Amino acid sequence: MMATPRSAAATSAQVSTQGDETLAAALAMIAGYVDAYGYLSFKTYLSFMSGNTTQTGFLTGQGEAAMPSLLAIVSFVIGIFTGTSLTYSGTHRSWRVRFAVVAALLAMSMGLTPLGWSRGAVGIATLSVAMGIMNTALSHVGAQPMSLTFVTGTLTRMGTHLALAVTRAPLRDAQGPWDTHARRALLLLGVWAGFLTGAMLGGAAIPRLGVWVLLPPLLPLLALAVFGRRPERKCRRQPVNDAHATAPASGNLSPEP
Repeated sequence: MMATPRSAAATSAQVSTQGDETLAAALAMIAGYVDAYGYLSFKTYLSFMSGNTTQTGFLTGQGEAAMPSLLAIVSFVIGIFTGTSLTYSGTHRSWRVRFAVVAALLAMSMGLTPLGWSRGAVGIATLSVAMGIMNTALSHVGAQPMSLTFVTGTLTRMGTHLALAVTRAPLRDAQGPWDTHARRALLLLGVWAGFLTGAMLGGAAIPRLGVWVLLPPLLPLLALAVFGRRPERKCRRQPVNDAHATAPASGNLSPEP
């Protein structure tokens, strides 16, 4: 039996989504690794800005200096600004460029370590900018909004999809019969597990790899910068009144990076 154009498109969307699922988990693992490195090296998170905001607040409330965590927040926002600017720059290689910039920032931090320059503000700023840029590399997996470093949001969405799967609520923006609430919950579980695994690997690697500790996340980022291919995607209309949507842009056209 010959495949119809509609079934062929659904199969293509499923294959593309599966590739993005793997990428999302891998990037979350890198973020978790770098975050663990940042906390153990600077007592500051490099991609987890909720923790830095809490830290900035309670240290300020106690009358203590909160510059490291505040610097990480500002640097992360600069990274988001930079990554988003690259997304809308009109350059068809912007996806690779983002990974190249992130890899270069990690390499710079690693190169400055023997000089002692990466142990303070320079290291925090450099790596927080890198994590901000990387966070813009994947905003959706299929129709599912994605934030690589927003762990609370990931768990919230996962719990929501699980509840809707149990109640058998319809998935209004399903990309095909294979795209269900249960599948999306598993996707988000994989992203959370990737972040957790990265943090575990970072914690284990820091006392063993010394100045080369950032090499494990650097190598896959270089591979993505050189060989990575991001399929072109058209604007997707977000469904109106979607009960499980967490993004405020329902009903708007949201371009993919």
